Amino acid sequence: MAVGQIGNFLAYTAVPTVLVTPLGALGVPFGSILASYLLKEKLNILGKLGCLLSCAGSVVLIIHSPKSESVTTQAELEEKLTNPVFVGYLCIVLLMLLLLIFWIAPAHGPTNIMVYISICSLLGSFTVPSTKGIGLAAQDILHNNPSSQRALCLCLVLLAVLGCSIIVQFRYINKALECFDSSVFGAIYYVVFTTLVLLASAILFREWSNVGLVDFLGMACGFTTVSVGIVLIQVFKEFNFNLGEMNKSNMKTD
Repeated sequence: MAVGQIGNFLAYTAVPTVLVTPLGALGVPFGSILASYLLKEKLNILGKLGCLLSCAGSVVLIIHSPKSESVTTQAELEEKLTNPVFVGYLCIVLLMLLLLIFWIAPAHGPTNIMVYISICSLLGSFTVPSTKGIGLAAQDILHNNPSSQRALCLCLVLLAVLGCSIIVQFRYINKALECFDSSVFGAIYYVVFTTLVLLASAILFREWSNVGLVDFLGMACGFTTVSVGIVLIQVFKEFNFNLGEMNKSNMKTD
């Protein structure tokens, strides 16, 4: 898992966020396939179809994703972070988090799965941009550029934001898993988390600015396909449904 997270961190510094975040879902089908062979867990026909859809949707995402980065230096990152549109977005997210954590979650969290998912997903809109920002700032620090001192300060601020975000996410993920089925939570969480992360990245990095209509529709279709695949794998994995039973049910009786 540690190696996987290091790989994610390196990916965020190398390619657009709109590609890395949805492709993180590939861990679900690969994990399900490995579990069926190594742990002898049952993978029904819907789960296999979900694995196929996830892989097919990922290929579509790769084909239609932005081909270049919109932010490549620490100076550009600072300019984006101080953009009034992004600052306004952050204020709205912080207000929603305060309402959810201190007012809605204590009353409705244990009975409504969307409360905990919303908290974790909104915090994810800080996690992913912070991770990408740390990678960009680290490049200036390692190369000992004239702006390395400012880059170090920015890196420390983003690390603090990232750490707080992850800690709070872990807390509410654990709360959600105590109250709700992990498969249902995982499927819904992936869709909502990825959607909000893509929204935050689009506002901050403006990675969609150079994407044409065809590529935009292609990425939307790819993301939808991956999401459907994840739902089939996670939500329906306990269903006793296989091809053999379908053949028996379709056999004609004399």
